[in-house]
Amino acid sequence: MASRAPFSLEARGLRVVLGSHPAIDGVDLAWNGESRMAVLGPNGAGKTVLLRTLHGLLAPDDGRVLWSGAAALPGDQAMVFQRPVLLRRSALANVEYALAVRGMARAQRRERAREALAAVGLASVADRAARVMSGGEQQRVAIARAWALRPRVLFLDEPTASLDPNAAADVERVMGEIRGAGTALLFTTHHLGFARRMADEIVFLHGGRITERTPADRFFAAPRSREAEDFLRGELP
Repeated sequence: MASRAPFSLEARGLRVVLGSHPAIDGVDLAWNGESRMAVLGPNGAGKTVLLRTLHGLLAPDDGRVLWSGAAALPGDQAMVFQRPVLLRRSALANVEYALAVRGMARAQRRERAREALAAVGLASVADRAARVMSGGEQQRVAIARAWALRPRVLFLDEPTASLDPNAAADVERVMGEIRGAGTALLFTTHHLGFARRMADEIVFLHGGRITERTPADRFFAAPRSREAEDFLRGELP
């Protein structure tokens, strides 16, 4: 993996209430990006809420998220959502727009955007309208847009959800290349095969709480919590 500046991410006592229900309830988590971390759990466990809170899109009702000991790490993280939010523009223009918002000079934006699209295998369709692309292509546009920002940390929420096997394999390949370039990956998924291949470490959520955190190979071979055992047997949705 390419060398990047060290960082630390720490969640302390996170609690996020949606409506009258605590979606995240008392989560403590520390991570330095050395491992590829997957957050697993049944539907409604709080996976997406946790990711959005760590990224800063949701403010916790209690607790704090600390980056390298500070309250935030602005400009050094990006997020890819389960359903890509794309502008009514070409794939290239979608990536360029993110770079413009980040403040990159016009002269550099197009070259960086084309490089990012080429890296995800979309160089030949860079000028195609993003919203008419296939689901897999749209997800790769979203990943290219995030990767073009050169983040130290990339959050991905269910990056292969609803994709066919070929499209999912493309996303998996791109994530491997991003990791190889030195970007830390923290992602949610309900695809256990994907988690086995891509994760070094598993955080298992149930009812808004972390019930287990363990190396991925150990988690799949011998989970420590009853909830994780039920999940792996398919007894939790």
